[in-house]
Amino acid sequence: MSDTWSSYIYPIYTEGLRPSIGSYDYRKLEQRSEEVTKDNRAAYLYTFGSAGSGLTNKANRTALERWQIIPRMLRDASERNIETEIFGVKLRSPLIIAPVGVQGILHPDGEFATARAAAKLGVPYTLSTASTRSLEAVAKANGDGHRWYQLYWPRANEVTISLLNRAKASGYTALVVTLDTFQLGWRPHDLDTSYIPFGAGVGVQVGTSDPVFMARYGLQPRDEEPKFPLDLDKFRATAAAGDPTAQEAAKLGAGWLREANSGRFRSWEDIKFLRENWQGPIVLKGVQTVADAHSALDAGVDGIVVSNHGGRQVDGAIGSFSALVKITASKRVREAQESRKFTVLFDSGVRTGSDVIKALAMGAQAVLAIDNCPSVGRPFMYGLSISGEKGVEEVLRGLLADTEITLGLSGFKNIAEIWGKREEILEDSLADPTRV
Repeated sequence: MSDTWSSYIYPIYTEGLRPSIGSYDYRKLEQRSEEVTKDNRAAYLYTFGSAGSGLTNKANRTALERWQIIPRMLRDASERNIETEIFGVKLRSPLIIAPVGVQGILHPDGEFATARAAAKLGVPYTLSTASTRSLEAVAKANGDGHRWYQLYWPRANEVTISLLNRAKASGYTALVVTLDTFQLGWRPHDLDTSYIPFGAGVGVQVGTSDPVFMARYGLQPRDEEPKFPLDLDKFRATAAAGDPTAQEAAKLGAGWLREANSGRFRSWEDIKFLRENWQGPIVLKGVQTVADAHSALDAGVDGIVVSNHGGRQVDGAIGSFSALVKITASKRVREAQESRKFTVLFDSGVRTGSDVIKALAMGAQAVLAIDNCPSVGRPFMYGLSISGEKGVEEVLRGLLADTEITLGLSGFKNIAEIWGKREEILEDSLADPTRV
């Protein structure tokens, strides 16, 4: 058992090791992150806030908590593994680091820290279009790690093609296309503080390193690392005083925001363009209905992420797990999964190993540790803000150990024994207990 994820707990107990993040309890982790970012409050709120009144955020947790695991006893789960296969690649676990943008406002190492931690643990890393580092630089930091690229679909086709070509050249193997953020959501916490890092040229480094985008301004692409911490008020004052460097950063930031979050809403017919220009799996992120899952199948994509962006886009929406329940109950979806023609991934609301087990039992094939919101993305971003790469690694190791331990204590030894077996493994706490 020495090489299993669960073995992580033994030196903690026997050697008295304490985590750099302070606690493995996500509630205490949140408190610690808030403490270390107290002088960077607007960045903290930007990273971890939700849309509107936060109702979708709450719905994500409520939907997961409604379902409960039914443990089985006296089953030999002594030897366990949580390996799985996604898009023909064998993975050490069903966990994927999802696209969290603008990580450089929480820690000076930004996306480098997360990419390195992911590679070290053998967890696939997904780079956000809103990264504070270039595609190429993050690929270098990720080394031999398995990596995907998330696309905020640009307005201009020539920019899109340039990004896809760069991603492919840098070893990103799957394309994750976000469907729910063609327009930024209504986020009072950001509006109240007028906080958007892109306006200071931060989180636009995928754009400023792109030759097609930069050619519009008569500039060469640049591989830059924004200064930390970002003082947005100071930056605006500097730009208003006529500083040319600040003014150029503001101009490029505004231009990239108009490009990547343009307000242009795409249609299903547009998927053909991506298929023609990307050689590899295409995953659509943001699907919440059976009808849209079927449309994804019709469009010929390779998978979907059942996600509501962690509640950052539409307030008052359904919990993402409620959507997963319905989508994976579709006979057409299940048949496509079983024939390996379609992959269903899940995010939004995941915080613990039991949440991962629930998602797998409900029919998801992997879970994205994603979104600057109440999914796994929130805990690992807490870890990043506290202690950088080490913090991310501790959060991920903790979640993986929790997942494997919960799997065994529930009476199972591998993912195949639980995948899609909701009737056997889960109980709906709101169902009528007298119904047979």
